[in-house]
Amino acid sequence: MSVAGNGNAPLRVGVIGFGYWGPNLVRNFAALEGATVTMVADRDAIRRKQARRLYPKTEVLAEGLALVTSENVDAVAIAVPAAAHYELTRAALAHGKHVLVCKPLACNGRDCDALTALAQRQARVLMVDHTFVFTGAVRKIHELITGGELGDLYYYASTRVNLGKLQQDVSVLWDLAVHDLSILDYLVSEEPSAIQAEGLRYVGQQDEVASVNLRYPSGFAAHIRVSWLSPVKIRFTELVGSRKMVVYDDVEPSEKVKLYDKGVALDQIDETPAKPVYRAGDVFVPTLDRTEALEVMAHHFLDCVKEGRRPLTDGRAGARVVRWLEAARHSASLGGEFVPLAPSGGSAGAGVRLDGE
Repeated sequence: MSVAGNGNAPLRVGVIGFGYWGPNLVRNFAALEGATVTMVADRDAIRRKQARRLYPKTEVLAEGLALVTSENVDAVAIAVPAAAHYELTRAALAHGKHVLVCKPLACNGRDCDALTALAQRQARVLMVDHTFVFTGAVRKIHELITGGELGDLYYYASTRVNLGKLQQDVSVLWDLAVHDLSILDYLVSEEPSAIQAEGLRYVGQQDEVASVNLRYPSGFAAHIRVSWLSPVKIRFTELVGSRKMVVYDDVEPSEKVKLYDKGVALDQIDETPAKPVYRAGDVFVPTLDRTEALEVMAHHFLDCVKEGRRPLTDGRAGARVVRWLEAARHSASLGGEFVPLAPSGGSAGAGVRLDGE
């Protein structure tokens, strides 16, 4: 697939949506050497006024569809509510634009597959902004796994809770659990075989509290707990292996990742009952890349466009995560039954790496 840019000319980026996440995308692409933000679109007049004030040299429009048809845009970044992702992404690809779309790629797996196929036909890059995959912490954990530091993976457990922000168009599963699912897709070199979920609704029209369990063919398991109704903000993950264990506390300002040389095994001697033998070694705090995840992501997107490479979080990765979310929603509708998952046929997890790792 050849998707190289126009020689040394900067990639002209248009951003649709200047609400919660869009300004972060504009800021990073505007500061990125090799790219320039030529257009911003938002239907809200106040947001358009703010965009013009912050970026006076950037053309600001009311309609995203006008942006995707512009000859002054090579790539489109989409930061609007999930329900609009499919149509805007489809239109951008159809007009020959490379596309970066915020999570989720679309609202169902069928639409994700259609977008991925369209991107391939058009020879254009389609990438999903699974932001946590590009953090220094998650990339370091990936390095520890692929380097064999953890041994065989046992389980992943995550708590991702806070008070708000209540969404009207998606549940807490699609808003918060999607982060852990994308992290798992990057870290684990196999796909889950079954998923189970339960959701609870107290305030609005979407589930505000949920739990998700994933089973994998190897015996690895993952548990995810998410909530919009917690009085405290917690972003805490533990990943336990046969050799060592990792704790990832994203709220921790400095030591976000800790590697524990701890474990337990059974000591079986002759026919006597096996006794647990515990190992308690050192705690290692690795040095992390402190570059903002969105800056890393923007660089990766630019490199993929210029060099014709497949993104780490491409359309297939986005489709996998969406299908897991769909299955989790189905499980919750069945009262929390485990739902089997069919293999996607694509490559998941540890097989794809960022340049420089």
